Amino acid sequence: MGKQVWRVVMAGAAAAVFTAVAAVPAGAAEGGVSFTRVQVNSGKPIVIGVSKEVAVPASFRMATTHKWKWPAVFLYRGGTSDRLWHAVETSDCITVSSGVCDFNETMYFDPSVWDMRNSEAGAWKVAAEVYFNGGGGDTDDKGLTVYVKRNSRLTVNASPEPVSKGKTITVTGKVTRANWETRKYASYGGRTVSLQFKPAGAASYTTVKKAYANGSGDLRTTVKASQTGTWRWVYYGNTTTGPSTSSGDNVVVK
Repeated sequence: MGKQVWRVVMAGAAAAVFTAVAAVPAGAAEGGVSFTRVQVNSGKPIVIGVSKEVAVPASFRMATTHKWKWPAVFLYRGGTSDRLWHAVETSDCITVSSGVCDFNETMYFDPSVWDMRNSEAGAWKVAAEVYFNGGGGDTDDKGLTVYVKRNSRLTVNASPEPVSKGKTITVTGKVTRANWETRKYASYGGRTVSLQFKPAGAASYTTVKKAYANGSGDLRTTVKASQTGTWRWVYYGNTTTGPSTSSGDNVVVK
């Protein structure tokens, strides 16, 4: 059974209302509602660390002649009862025409407050639902996929500093990834990471070579010193892990 928590805050409301709701099974909705223009985070992945709340924008249009309450979009796997635990803030109806409303929604993911499982990283489906005054409701699968990812981090160190032209520069670093269950960052080994360089006075970085993190997430490679500039590591992520870029380490070449 998926975790389900909803925080419904209508515009102008005096206080947040916390409630747990039971899902309407797929194929068993009462109907009478049309959801369109559904968007979650503009189609981008949702990347979550270990302590900071992440606010994710969503929006949708709902058309119905029913008297309703608590419309929202949500993320699920398998059946619509297997939901990703989060809080929801939904606007009042932005009237489009009779019986048609646009809504702005914010999903809040807070790994420091709610228990998140590492297995929850990856692809989630998007559905929209509404409950009717007096009971019943409608739930629609919108055919969208959103990736929820564990945040990653990179460190960098280039040495020696300064260095003579033509000598060897050793660039090291480490790849770590958020562990939602321990609420700490842990080594993320076996990753392919790009080493990038920006010459002094230049506006952008260029990839120089690829390197592989060992089983402990450690990175190490060497390059020849040709000109003063800044070195950094870039990891592009995967289906369960977000991308990351280290800070830059400047090396003066004499």
